[in-house]
Amino acid sequence: MISYIIKRIIYMSLILFAISIISFILIKAPPGDFLSTYIAQMEATGTQLSQEHIKSLRTRYGLDQPTYIQYGRWMWQIFQGDFGWSFYWKRPVSEILRERLPFTVLLSLITLIFTYAVAVPIGIYSAVKQYSIGDYGFTLMGFIGLAIPNFFLALVLMYVFYKYFGISIGGLFSRQYARASWSFGKIIDLINHSWVPIIVVGTAGTARIIRILRAMLLDELRKPYVQTARAKGVAERTLLFKYPVRVAINPILSTIGWQLPFIISGFVIVAVVMDLPTIGSVLLTALLAEDMYLAGSIILLLSSLTVIGTLLSDILLCIVDPRIRYYK
Repeated sequence: MISYIIKRIIYMSLILFAISIISFILIKAPPGDFLSTYIAQMEATGTQLSQEHIKSLRTRYGLDQPTYIQYGRWMWQIFQGDFGWSFYWKRPVSEILRERLPFTVLLSLITLIFTYAVAVPIGIYSAVKQYSIGDYGFTLMGFIGLAIPNFFLALVLMYVFYKYFGISIGGLFSRQYARASWSFGKIIDLINHSWVPIIVVGTAGTARIIRILRAMLLDELRKPYVQTARAKGVAERTLLFKYPVRVAINPILSTIGWQLPFIISGFVIVAVVMDLPTIGSVLLTALLAEDMYLAGSIILLLSSLTVIGTLLSDILLCIVDPRIRYYK
């Protein structure tokens, strides 16, 4: 198993290197750059920049260098802990990430726990109680969760709470705690505001996992080994969790690597709608402003989460399913 994990880490390193190249190319692909956008904005306000000033800005930010040199400088800075300079925010990218990343990670992890804690029991119940009223009800809820966009659900909840209860559920803090230092009251205020975005973003993932687990478990429950175990008198609960659930859970564990970036990307539009201090709104602004170092760093971070999550999924599968150890 140790050799299996080492191989996976080596593969992960190579994939991350390839992802870093692709991320940088994608950011550089659109015509122009941040400086072109900045010049257009200044000209729209009636301010004309001299060619000498424009040239000095290109030299200052390394925009006059070939793409591969810009990529090399960017990666070398990342290895030293410096993610570059944000042209739009006029601040180091590392500072912006330090401000936004903790809230993003906190909401993402809680949303991930919420998604699996709700989806797995419901998926098992729907498979065991197939065609029951509860199964039909959860199936309907699952289709609704998949059909409604996250940002639309956020808008509906914000409207309902404000109109009928007079409560503003936008943001992660109330006005009196937004700029206050950390205290017990601020933590309680954070908890009171965080459950709405967690439910909004986690709804689609929960519905998806319910459908997958239900289908896989129904397939396992119809296999001969289950009938044989029942004929031998194995208790239904022991039979269910020792064999079919253990096999059916494999596809769920394998999707953990996809859930992490999916949840964070799900916060992009929701963060803008609900005014959340997460990476999502910063990424959207960076892409619109062609702030390549900030956008590239966030995209690289999301891609790294996918690869790391996939590694964790592989390790969990290796632990849960002994068959994988023999085909590694």
